[in-house]
Amino acid sequence: MAGVLVSGLNEAGRRLADLAWPPVCPLAGDTVDRAGHLTPQAWSRLTFLDAPWCDTCGWPFPYPAGSGGASLAVCANCVANPPRFDRARAPLAYDARVSPLVVGFKHGSRREMIGQFGRWMVRAGKDCLDEADAIIPVPLHWRRLVVRRYNQSALLGHVLSRESGVPMWTDALLRQRATPSQAGRTARLRRRNVAAAFTVPDRNAVAGKHLVLVDDVITTGATVSACAYQLKRAGAASVRVVALCRVVRETDPTV
Repeated sequence: MAGVLVSGLNEAGRRLADLAWPPVCPLAGDTVDRAGHLTPQAWSRLTFLDAPWCDTCGWPFPYPAGSGGASLAVCANCVANPPRFDRARAPLAYDARVSPLVVGFKHGSRREMIGQFGRWMVRAGKDCLDEADAIIPVPLHWRRLVVRRYNQSALLGHVLSRESGVPMWTDALLRQRATPSQAGRTARLRRRNVAAAFTVPDRNAVAGKHLVLVDDVITTGATVSACAYQLKRAGAASVRVVALCRVVRETDPTV
């Protein structure tokens, strides 16, 4: 009964807030019926990723590349350079159209879309979340956390945990070395930048576990690969990745 009352009060408070400050689409800027909703025009600008895709990294294929349930399609890059993680999925392609949505969330404290983000990630990452023991957000170094005030990967992890029922562990992986921003770096320099940046404080906690890393954007995959490497060194049985977006380049399917 108490839960129903609290829910009702929250809904009433939301409706009053919407009357005082009419919600707007975070992409188009037009008025919408509820905070976190997109206009049809803004919705149509998003590029959603779905199968067929590389079974390992989630790189989208233009047409089915495998045949039959036992035949798994893997992109040429994953064959030539197998990633440290076992599988990666993201519901959105990262491009100039979705960038304001992600940047606003990551750097501008725009959190009205986070519930929708979580639902998208659960659908795209179902085969990563099945039988998972825990969700682990990619950690920030404490200095950057002080400046930014929140870890966007942890926020995504919380809503992903709530939507999927998989518990989230916030202290299973730590960033022990402050690293410069990855923006503008090549794939090779990104890998060097995050080398030995992460550590697992309690190896026994992750040994034998099936883990899901959560991040906001997969660009080259250097960061999540560095995290997966440390978790597997500590004995994790598998490390999968669920992100909100991933960069999709026609000429460079690097994860």
